Amino acid sequence: MTDDEAFEDIPGTLLFTAERSRQGYHLNMFCMSLMKPENRDAFRADEPAYLAKFPMTSEQVQSVLDRNWNRMLELGGNIYYTSKLAACDGLSFQQIAAIMTGKTQAEYADMMLHGGRPIEGNRSKSEWRDRG
Repeated sequence: MTDDEAFEDIPGTLLFTAERSRQGYHLNMFCMSLMKPENRDAFRADEPAYLAKFPMTSEQVQSVLDRNWNRMLELGGNIYYTSKLAACDGLSFQQIAAIMTGKTQAEYADMMLHGGRPIEGNRSKSEWRDRG
C-alpha cells in the first residue's frame, strides 16, 4: 500500500496530493480570487456568472453553489483556499469544520476541547469493510 492509499483509508481524511492539486487547480484559484473585495462583490451579485470565469468541472461548480465543503475537498479543493469562500459567506474556519462534521459549532468546539473524535471506528475504512 502506498502512502497515498494509506491516507485514503483513514475515515474523514483527504490528503491534498499532487493529483488533487491538479484536479482542483481552478476551484482553488476561484477561491483565492475572493481575497479581493471587488471579486467578492461580483461573486455575491451573480454566483453562476462569476463561477463561469473559471474552467471548473460541473461537479466543482455545483459543490460551490451548494456550499458542500466536503465535496469541494473531494474534488481537489484545498481547505485553506475553500476557507476564503467561507469567509466570503461570513463563516469562520470553526463554523465550516463543524458543518463538515455534521455538528453545530458548539458541539464541534466541545468535541475538540475534549480530545476530538474517538479513535474507535475512525482508524480505517478497510476495517469497516472487513467487519462486514
